[in-house]
Amino acid sequence: MRHLTFLILILLLSENSIYIDAKSHKHRKQGKGGSKASPPPLASKDNGSEGEVLDGNYTSSVTKSSTFSVLSYGAKGDGVADDTNAFEEAWADACKVQGSTVLIPSGSVFLVKLVAFSGPNCQSNIVFQLDGKIIAPTNSGAWGKGLLQWLDFSKLKGIAIRGQGVIDGRGSVWWNDKTTAYQTQDDDSDLLEGEDKGGMPSTKPTALRFYGSTDVTVTGITIQNSPQTHLKFDNCIGVQVFGISISSPGNSPNTDGIHLQNSQDVVIHTTNLACGDDCISIQTGCNGVYVHNVNCGPGHGISIGGLGKDGTKACVSNITVRDSTIKNTMNGVRIKTWQGGSGSVQGVMFSNIQVSEVENPILIDQYYCDGHKCGNKTSNVAISSVTYRSIKGSYVTNPIRFACSESTPCSGITVSTVDLHPSSNAKNDDPFCWEAFGEIQTATTPTITCLRRATQRPTNNAVSC
Repeated sequence: MRHLTFLILILLLSENSIYIDAKSHKHRKQGKGGSKASPPPLASKDNGSEGEVLDGNYTSSVTKSSTFSVLSYGAKGDGVADDTNAFEEAWADACKVQGSTVLIPSGSVFLVKLVAFSGPNCQSNIVFQLDGKIIAPTNSGAWGKGLLQWLDFSKLKGIAIRGQGVIDGRGSVWWNDKTTAYQTQDDDSDLLEGEDKGGMPSTKPTALRFYGSTDVTVTGITIQNSPQTHLKFDNCIGVQVFGISISSPGNSPNTDGIHLQNSQDVVIHTTNLACGDDCISIQTGCNGVYVHNVNCGPGHGISIGGLGKDGTKACVSNITVRDSTIKNTMNGVRIKTWQGGSGSVQGVMFSNIQVSEVENPILIDQYYCDGHKCGNKTSNVAISSVTYRSIKGSYVTNPIRFACSESTPCSGITVSTVDLHPSSNAKNDDPFCWEAFGEIQTATTPTITCLRRATQRPTNNAVSC
């Protein structure tokens, strides 16, 4: 009797198991289109990761690994068709996904007009993977009356541009246009002579700009032949630039390599910069800038300024440039200010700089003027606590020039281990100092006798920052 009961129990359990399996199988069949099925993952147009299912819910990793290729949005990549819309649409989708990647694949050339890759509603940590080549249009109609930026990234958190690709501004059509009235980095006016006469607009765009962003990284890429500045950071915090190359002819006008303004905590290193203006330009509002292992030339050197134009207040502090090479440039390490400004430059270190065939290796110019009529004014941006250590190599025009303001003299200049010799095409020239105060800590070549001791002129009329 016990054996019979046991057999009946086994049969009942087997039937229940079959019934459960059937229900489970029926439910999976409904999952293909039934209302009870789990929603599909938010897959990218480039077949991104599909994620995992936990308790019927898709994890957030579904979106974090998504890749959005511009080819999937209709980009031709033939260098002829306008691919602007594809870039905009790929960005719009990537913007919604934290940690996403916008892919510009290798082997293609993308013609792109102005594109604004903007937040502030975008997710953080987006990567712009540039492996192909982006080129700018060369017809004047694509630029209207002139634009200040070409590729513009604004109000983003954790944005990175990386890869082995190229951004080519094809600036020669702007530089060679004789109808264009060139606009300097210190001039924000809208000039329209070129556009009115049928040439390229006279307001020339920066190739790549970051504005109002935090934790910005640019690495690996090449930026070349920008109509004006190649790479600009404005109002950014936490910037890393390394392993990039910037290139344009030495006679290309106003083509700064890297331009910084109103930005803090910036590191630039292991980078090659060749252009027609300052390799690196550090403007007002910059604090905590560290530049090292940079090759500069041709160009106008590494500059702080020009500051204080049109009576404005400028504040720059805690700047270090070291372990770098400057070759065949107009200047080496320079600080330049306009007369009539206010504010201060302080806490600057230039260390271990090798110069070769540089016109003016060490320069402070508080009478800066870009060619327009500049009248004499009494006020100026105060310059203090500037150190020059181990600056060595050859010069062409003047080895050392400290041209400081009479009303706001330079103070706290420290010089040590300077060894500068005239090149084969230069004459042996003496250092020049005017209203410059500081200390010579070691013997120098050439000998500097014009720097006045700090105790001789203690007053300073600077406006505090």
